[in-house]
Amino acid sequence: MGENSSKPLLWLWAGILLAILNTLIFNINMSDRPIGASTAFPYFSGLLAGLTDADYMKDIARSGSWELYFLCGALIGSFLSSLISRDFKIQLIPERWRDVKGGSAAKRVFWAFLGGFLLLFGARLAGGCTSGHILSGGMQLAVTQVYHKN
Repeated sequence: MGENSSKPLLWLWAGILLAILNTLIFNINMSDRPIGASTAFPYFSGLLAGLTDADYMKDIARSGSWELYFLCGALIGSFLSSLISRDFKIQLIPERWRDVKGGSAAKRVFWAFLGGFLLLFGARLAGGCTSGHILSGGMQLAVTQVYHKN
């Protein structure tokens, strides 16, 4: 037996739990939706701007509202996990960023916003985010679907 034989197979349990989650989520009696997150952002922005009657908002209402709940659950779950593991701390500039890029808060906020914007723009341009394409689509060996109006 090698050195790694006594280590727990956490990746295996994570895969099994993800498969169960994906099966439940795709169940017609549950959400009947793939795992995803990027549609929540334009949906939430449309709600804030009062654009609920816009055609695009009507097209994304079902998936956007579901993904908004999904993201809220992920936020709450990660917060609880950080409290349980005692890793929770609020910091504007992480240590790694400070070591590589310096301690400027304005620079950190600018690059975080720009990076997040580009990531979300690319996800929407591709018809969905990585979690939707890889976790749900890859798990089903599905070809990504992009819907177009006729």
